[in-house]
Amino acid sequence: MILNFKGADEGLNATVYAELRKRIVTGHISPNHELSTRGLAGELGVSQTPVRDALSRLSAEGAVSIRSKRRVRVPEMTSERFDDLLRCRLLLEPEAAALALPFLTAADVQRLREIDATLDAAVKNGDAGVYMQSNYDFHFTLYRAQPQKTLTQLIETLWLQFGPYMRVLYGRVPNAELNDRHQTAIAAIEKQDATALREAIAQDISDGMGLLGKSDLAVNPAR
Repeated sequence: MILNFKGADEGLNATVYAELRKRIVTGHISPNHELSTRGLAGELGVSQTPVRDALSRLSAEGAVSIRSKRRVRVPEMTSERFDDLLRCRLLLEPEAAALALPFLTAADVQRLREIDATLDAAVKNGDAGVYMQSNYDFHFTLYRAQPQKTLTQLIETLWLQFGPYMRVLYGRVPNAELNDRHQTAIAAIEKQDATALREAIAQDISDGMGLLGKSDLAVNPAR
């Protein structure tokens, strides 16, 4: 991908950061994968400076581990790290969904339905890329409706750390097991039921990340 950006350096840095961030959060970069600053710069059509800047920001967010000036690694998933991420997601995301409830419009609900339909089709077709992107879009269409921007940013940091592992997990489980609680969440939104919405999001996280992920780590523990 070549980034055709003709703005100031600060804007270019932000564009490169956004692209790398998207790749990580949607699992296009796998756990324990080494990234080359030179390779990424060539792929994106930029110098190494904005790539290094982006990777430094991603390191501060826990998404990558900088090993040297030229090489960066996406951390492996361990049981301890998994439990920590799961706990934090269960603390923050149901609350963000409930806070968003008063701000969601009919157009937002329709958008959520469209995203969920795309996600269901991706599961049926075995399209991991569309599945990951659609799952992200569903959750953050919901969370970004609430005005607490810091809360959304914290949640995004958690997704950055979990995205690479979720993509691996997708390839290890039968499509029939990739259930979600999105329709339950939409029904709760239409009823303006904050308690039911919290429960739907918590169950969605527990079913997807909790049940499937814990099972996978038990069989394939990180070294």
